[in-house]
Amino acid sequence: MKPLNRFFVFIYYFVGLIAGLLHPVSVEGMDKLPSGGALLCPNHSSDWDPVLVALNLPVNYRLHIMAKEELFHNPVLGWILRKVGAFPVSRGNNDIQSVKTAMQAIKSGDNLLMFPEGTTIRNGVGYADGLPPHAHGGVAMIGIRTGATLIPVFVDGEKKLFHRTRIIFGEPYQPQITGRHGTAEEIQQVADGVLAAAYALGGQTVGGKPLCE
Repeated sequence: MKPLNRFFVFIYYFVGLIAGLLHPVSVEGMDKLPSGGALLCPNHSSDWDPVLVALNLPVNYRLHIMAKEELFHNPVLGWILRKVGAFPVSRGNNDIQSVKTAMQAIKSGDNLLMFPEGTTIRNGVGYADGLPPHAHGGVAMIGIRTGATLIPVFVDGEKKLFHRTRIIFGEPYQPQITGRHGTAEEIQQVADGVLAAAYALGGQTVGGKPLCE
């Protein structure tokens, strides 16, 4: 096993202490997580989501995070993000390099955090396009082509200072598809299903049939 990055360990505990004070978290289903090759798929309602999910996983979980490229425009923040395992994706474009990076992370035995919605969705409305929660097929495509175990994850929507946020990890799932890569329809069904399963963990309903049913 590769040794842990000391800078990452420092950030994990330092930022974790601050985040834990501002946004205390209760976690369910941690025991369901496989040790490697997992694709964690949370709903996305706040910029705090990736921080809270990552900091409430074990320090040695070896998590990579696909994050919007705008966060990397600041040289200092971009350097820190890369050091802790995040990498940029150009949303709305066919970003082949980010897909390759994501697939390599999983194939190497590490884990990947990727939001099926691709952007924050608050109160059922996406800031980018005004549409209700909707999964993009990329998360399913990466999961299928790498043989990753998909993990639906629910994160409470509204983040209030000093109010507890729930994070719930669902049942691991490996999608069944036709052939090696599946059809376009199957890929979208898998993406819709893992997003629906994530919301279902929190007692919410969106389009698509949860994978865990």
